[in-house]
Amino acid sequence: MSDLYKLSGYEVSQKIKNQEISAEEYINLIYERITKIDKQINSFISKNFESTLLKAKQIDKKVKNNEKTGRLLGIPIGIKDNISVLGLKTTCASKILKEYVSPYNATVIDLLEKQDALIIGKMNMDEFGMGSSSELSHYGAVHNPWNIEYVAGGSSGGSAAVVSSLQVPVALGSDTGGSIRCPSSFCSVIGMKPTYGTVSRYGLVSYSNSLEQIGPIARTVYDIVLILNTICGHDLSDDTSINKQFDFTINSIDNILSKNYKIGIISNLIDSSENQVARAINKKIEKLKDYGFNVQETSINYSDFALAAYYIIATAEASSNLSRFDNIRYGFDFSPEGYEWNSYSSHVRSNFGEEVKRRILVGSFVLSAGYYGKYYLKAQKIRNIIKNEFNKLFKLFDILLLPTMPILPFKIGEKGSKPLELYNLDIYTILANLSGIPAISIPAGFSKDGLPIGLQLLSNELNEQKLLDVATFFEKDDKFNEWNPKI
Repeated sequence: MSDLYKLSGYEVSQKIKNQEISAEEYINLIYERITKIDKQINSFISKNFESTLLKAKQIDKKVKNNEKTGRLLGIPIGIKDNISVLGLKTTCASKILKEYVSPYNATVIDLLEKQDALIIGKMNMDEFGMGSSSELSHYGAVHNPWNIEYVAGGSSGGSAAVVSSLQVPVALGSDTGGSIRCPSSFCSVIGMKPTYGTVSRYGLVSYSNSLEQIGPIARTVYDIVLILNTICGHDLSDDTSINKQFDFTINSIDNILSKNYKIGIISNLIDSSENQVARAINKKIEKLKDYGFNVQETSINYSDFALAAYYIIATAEASSNLSRFDNIRYGFDFSPEGYEWNSYSSHVRSNFGEEVKRRILVGSFVLSAGYYGKYYLKAQKIRNIIKNEFNKLFKLFDILLLPTMPILPFKIGEKGSKPLELYNLDIYTILANLSGIPAISIPAGFSKDGLPIGLQLLSNELNEQKLLDVATFFEKDDKFNEWNPKI
C-alpha cells in the first residue's frame, strides 16, 4: 500500500470507488510523500491539507452510502498559484500578492470540485507566469525531480515538478507562450495546451489575455483526457470561451492506426535544436514510420519573427493587466501615511520582481504614442501571418511534430543574468499560442546525462483528439508513464 503514490489519477479514483482504499487513507499517504519529497523540489507555495482531508472523509461517506460520485473521485490536484481557489492564497509567486486570499473559485476549480476532485494546494511558478525556468519566484526556484541542480522549466514549473516527483498524479497549469509544455518537457510528463477558448479563463490572474490558456499536466494520457472532459466547455463568465460540447476519449492502437494521420515533421526547427534533442526526436519519427504513419518533412516560415511578435504582444497586454496591482483593492499591509500618490505607487510597485518590472516597461513602451504602430501593430500582423502559415500546413497535415524545447534543462542560476537567452527558449512553443491552436508535450527520452527531452505535437483548432491519439500511441509503445525519477 505504501506505493499508492505511483498510481495514476484514474487508478486512484477507481480504487476509492471500489472501496479498495479510502480517500482519507490515500490523502494521508500523499501528504506524507509531500512532506518528505517537497523539501527538495519546492513545488508547493501553500498546502490545503485540513480542507482536503475533510473532503476526503466526505467522499468516503458518499461511496459507502452508494451516492452518485464524480469522474475525478478522490483525485488530488495541484493548482498553479495564478488560478483562484476560494479561501486559499493566490500569490502568483509575487511578493506584491503574498497575503492575498481569493474570495472566489475560478471556473475550472468549480468544475473539478463538482467531479469530486481534491484541491491539494497551490503550486510554485515564475512570478505572474513570466519566465521559462520557475526560478523567478518570490518563494525560490522549483527544482527538477530528475536532477535537483537543474531547473524544472516554467512558468508552470511547480505543477510539472509535483506530478513528475510523484507527489500528486495531476496538476493544472497555464500556458501563455509554452508555460505548460516547457516544464512538462523538462520534467518528463505530459502537458496539454488546449485550443484557445476551450477552457474558461475566469479566475486566472491575467498576464496576456489573448494568448494564455489553462490546461492539465499528468503522467498518463488517460488522466489528461479526464481533466479535459471536466474543464472544457462554455462559461458565461468568460466571453472568449467556445460554446461547444467536448468528449475526448482514449482510442485503441488499431483505431488510431486506421485513421492514417498525416504527420508533418517541422524539419527546420528540429535541425536548429541541440544535437541530443534532435536525435531523440528523430528516433520518435522513425518509430512512426515503422508503424506505417504517413510522415513527411515540411517547414514553417516566419518563425524567426514569431518570437519578437509574441513578446511585444505579451508585454503590451501585461503592462495593462498588471496596472491593477496598486495595493488599494488587494495587496500587502502597508500604510500610505506620509506618502503622496506618486511615491506611494512607486513604493508599492517596487515589490514586483525584476523580470515583471522589465516586461511592464517594455509593454508600456510598445504601446506608447509614436511606437504603437511601429511595434504593436506590426506584431499583430506577424501573428496573422503565422496563423495563415498554420492554416496552409493543416490543409496538408493532420498533425505537426517538433521538439518542445530547443535545448536540454539547464542548471539553476545558469541563465539568470541572461534574460534574452531565456526568451529565445520559447521559440518552439509560442507558435501555438500566437495561433490559438492546441499543442501537447510528451516525454521523448533522455540525454546521456539523464535529463528529460520532450516531443511536441500541434494540430488545428479543436482537434485535440488527434493529439491525444498520437500521444496514446507513444505512451503504449514507450510506456513513458512508467518513467519515474529516483527521488
